[in-house]
Amino acid sequence: MSDKTLTRMDLAEAVFREVGLSRNESAQMVESVLSHISDALVRGEQVKISSFGTFSVRAKNERIGRNPKTGEEVPITPRRVLSFRPSHLMKERVAAGNK
Repeated sequence: MSDKTLTRMDLAEAVFREVGLSRNESAQMVESVLSHISDALVRGEQVKISSFGTFSVRAKNERIGRNPKTGEEVPITPRRVLSFRPSHLMKERVAAGNK
């Protein structure tokens, strides 16, 4: 496994190199795309990116958890969580080591 992390700056640089927009326009485009994805998820919509995967928000009910240190039972409040389901193409690509 690599310790490298892909950042917004890396994405903007890739757009700059491959699309030919200015660096500033590339950064704005990346921000705009990420903002649209975030806004859709906040509204509870699914975000499906072909050949990549699907982001969705799901509700988790209240439940009882346990503090592992003390063993004390603690209520866990209901909440919304983000989930990602990779496409079969992404799963295959990752399994193959990004060939």
